[in-house]
Amino acid sequence: MSPSPSRGKPLPYEGGAPAPVRSRGPVPGAPAPVRHRNAAPDPPGAPASDPVGAPVPVHDGLPGRVPHRPSSPVPHPALVPVPVPVPEHSAGPGPHPSDSPALLHLNRVTKSFGAHGPAVDGVTLGVAAGETVGLVGESGSGKSTLARLALGLLAPDTGTVRFASADPYRLRGRGGRAVRARLQFVPQHPGGSLNPALPAGEAIAFSLRAHGVPRAERRDRVAELLHSVGLAPGLARRRPSGLSGGQLQRVAIARALATGPALVVCDEPTSALDPDTRDRVLDLLVELRERTGLGYLFITHDLAVVARIADRVVVLRHGRVVEEGPSARVFDAPAHPYTRALLAAASGRPLPGDTIPSP
Repeated sequence: MSPSPSRGKPLPYEGGAPAPVRSRGPVPGAPAPVRHRNAAPDPPGAPASDPVGAPVPVHDGLPGRVPHRPSSPVPHPALVPVPVPVPEHSAGPGPHPSDSPALLHLNRVTKSFGAHGPAVDGVTLGVAAGETVGLVGESGSGKSTLARLALGLLAPDTGTVRFASADPYRLRGRGGRAVRARLQFVPQHPGGSLNPALPAGEAIAFSLRAHGVPRAERRDRVAELLHSVGLAPGLARRRPSGLSGGQLQRVAIARALATGPALVVCDEPTSALDPDTRDRVLDLLVELRERTGLGYLFITHDLAVVARIADRVVVLRHGRVVEEGPSARVFDAPAHPYTRALLAAASGRPLPGDTIPSP
């Protein structure tokens, strides 16, 4: 089998010349099926993936080559959870995610705003430890509202939300802080979530301070976190205005990793990036998952992104789940007309005879 695009590849360091990026192939859809990460082996004669230990650009004195990744995941020191109590459900090596109980579970959740009808209508969704669930749908389908419910930023009108058996909306005090440390967020526009007056390193250090990391340790932890996402420690001194879009997104990821989370909710984290930067950020997210056992709820409208990163796919339309299943099944044999229409639209080749039913 041809290795996954991210396996064995070094993390490219942002701030210098872009690292070589392998061609990603066609966008998913008929008649050219997408190549998802659980796809069958390449046919004989297919070109090999990038070689292990491929060189990356040198930036701020960092090495131009990263050694081969060990066969068993070894967490980076910066990704070891901070010394606060954590729930018994935690990410890490173990059974396949589909065999594990849900770390995040939304049960028949509904949320409305005013008289415009429900933004989320009876959604049931689970994410196991170490699993990546791709949540896809067009603009206005309720994806971002569902993310805010999962994070405890909104309370559902009906239904329940549980993370590690706790309601994230009602978490309070030290115990609530310990649970929240395990549930983090990467936004679509990281520049808007960072204080423009603070250097990037201080934004990361603020998260460390909030979760009890001693002052004497924060500087080294910030450097370790930046290194873990492919950024030179020297970039900690730059303010957001001095960073590129890809660098800002990596800073947002480093800040999310600061508390040693088990699950990260990613809301359109690559939609504002150019294709090369998007591919490098996706490679980074996959590499972090393989090294640390992170789980993701990955929200996007880009089916090509979901095909590369997700174990399971949930298709949302007008606040309702219309299809759910393993990535391989959904992309190879979509059951719902709306899913088929999304795949066809992504490829630019509408499927004859397929109509989308009214909600």
